[in-house]
Amino acid sequence: MPARPPLTPERIIGAAVALADQGGVAAVSMRKVADSLGVEAMALYHHVPSKDAIVDAIVDAVFSEIEVTRSGADWRTDLEFAARSTRAAVARHSWVLGLIESRDHVGAHRLRRHDAVLGVLLDAGCTPIESILGVSALDSYVYGFVLQEKQQALVESSDAEEAAGRLLDDDSAADLPHLRRIAEAVRDGSAPSHDEAFAHGLRVILDGLPGSGSHR
Repeated sequence: MPARPPLTPERIIGAAVALADQGGVAAVSMRKVADSLGVEAMALYHHVPSKDAIVDAIVDAVFSEIEVTRSGADWRTDLEFAARSTRAAVARHSWVLGLIESRDHVGAHRLRRHDAVLGVLLDAGCTPIESILGVSALDSYVYGFVLQEKQQALVESSDAEEAAGRLLDDDSAADLPHLRRIAEAVRDGSAPSHDEAFAHGLRVILDGLPGSGSHR
């Protein structure tokens, strides 16, 4: 039988992330993490002090997957890249949405990600306050979009088209012309994809960033 790899903080956090991916953060406990690693729960305490420390670490692990480029040539391209990378990482680990703002501890990877995005805005000519407002607007949009995307993923596209058809066939909805127009687009399959919707919203956010007009 091959020797078991030594227990390390990295292995513990990796196992905890895998558990959260499967069953949400509620699935993360010292016992379950230990079981997934084939060790006793007490063995974890030699490497991590508590479950809270593990939860803080798995939140930071998500931020370690986010990339931010600093080309210095095109701030919009850099922010678009950062936003898309953030969306992808959060979507892979959507359980993190309920933890990002609720944890008192801010990990090193999250700090570096914020520092990099702030740097893009500062280099583009935004003031410190404008940069803070910009990061807040971008993060609120990305996190909210992923949450909405997650909820919509529970509905099959065929279900949405069927619901649109029912609305169009419902005489009582005749006085809802705008909803009927949208329903027609959904029924005909011409509604925007998630990626198209994200790109559109991101353009709106970037266009409205404080001082962005002077940077284009």
